[in-house]
Amino acid sequence: MSWLGPAEWQAVALSLKVAGWATVLSLPIAIWVAHLLARKDFPGKQVVNGLVHLPLILPPVVTGYLLLLTFGGTAPLGAAFAKLGLPLAFRWTGAALAAAIMGFPLMVRAIRLSIEAVDPKLEAAAATLGASRWAVFSTVTLPLSLPGIIAGAILGFAKAMGEFGATITFVSNIPGETRTVPSAIYSFLQVPGGENAALRLVIISIIIAMGALVASEVLARRVAKRMEDA
Repeated sequence: MSWLGPAEWQAVALSLKVAGWATVLSLPIAIWVAHLLARKDFPGKQVVNGLVHLPLILPPVVTGYLLLLTFGGTAPLGAAFAKLGLPLAFRWTGAALAAAIMGFPLMVRAIRLSIEAVDPKLEAAAATLGASRWAVFSTVTLPLSLPGIIAGAILGFAKAMGEFGATITFVSNIPGETRTVPSAIYSFLQVPGGENAALRLVIISIIIAMGALVASEVLARRVAKRMEDA
């Protein structure tokens, strides 16, 4: 990437950092929520399902504004996180939170479909042999749904890399702190002569997005093939 300038490389590195943390932190929660929606019946299930998918329906700016109201410096939760040494508003940590929320529905959907594809009879058989709920989940459900988990994680990462509306609303567009690739592209397009830099970042975005999609497909197929061979 020697053809990228310092500001462009900084934006790419920050985007990778934000997307990586967003994926790592949201994946365990996405697995739990997906399993809950796939295997449990409880009052308010459709409400929970709707809330999970709400970021896909709402305008990203609305999601960012809600995050600002909830985790801003003057908001109770925002102030509490700041006291713990983890400020969110106008920081890269806030960008990771926004990216995680925007990518969360994609992760949950992919993982949920994979869990629903697991034959419940296999789980029931393990339970009848004395396995606990956690043992059934960790030794039967989780391994069999691994292709969907991998696909969900990579799709969530790709979504986090491309997140713009919620991020710029919640954490603004601060160079070196919250200026990710989409924000940098927007900034370059606002100044004369910035089109070339914006184009380079667009190319990088396409390469990363396509790479993530291809990796998701390849890894899911390899895992599925190994499971069939086993």
